[in-house]
Amino acid sequence: MTRSLLAGVALAILATGPSHAQTSENRVAANTDWSVFVEEDPKQCWVVSAPRETVNTRDGRVVAVQRGDILLLVSYSDTQKGVVSFTGGYSFNQGAPIRLTVGDRTFDLFSTEDDPGTPGYDESEWAWSVNAEQETAIVAAMKAGSDAVLSARSGRGTDTRDTFSLLGFTAAVDDAAARCQ
Repeated sequence: MTRSLLAGVALAILATGPSHAQTSENRVAANTDWSVFVEEDPKQCWVVSAPRETVNTRDGRVVAVQRGDILLLVSYSDTQKGVVSFTGGYSFNQGAPIRLTVGDRTFDLFSTEDDPGTPGYDESEWAWSVNAEQETAIVAAMKAGSDAVLSARSGRGTDTRDTFSLLGFTAAVDDAAARCQ
């Protein structure tokens, strides 16, 4: 999915927010810990989940920090299939890795600096899968796994570890993929 299309998906999700997902008119299904959303024009489908556990540390100690929405997504459109993205609710440290671990598989995601071209959308708060091959591998690992862990570092030096349940992921992602074929 192009970043501008992903920006639209991101803004739609952030507009509904995880707490409002149950009432969003774009939400078409829920499968345990994952929700399926569809946008018609242009056609976009995605699955999204919030973490079940979040741990923030600085200098090895657990700290309380204020973060925005924390979401893990897999998105589909007519041109892209299975784009994996993550927002940690803060601007990522551009020199630190953003890692997605599922079982014994670890994948490095990428993030970029702020994109001033999309109002209300800070690209430095988002990480994406690298390419279609990695996306396929991540989705397969998530279908086989029980949870996914995202580890990253904020621009302020806080290390974060967000754990997402994968209960319902397979049904949700298969549903989204079918809706956007």
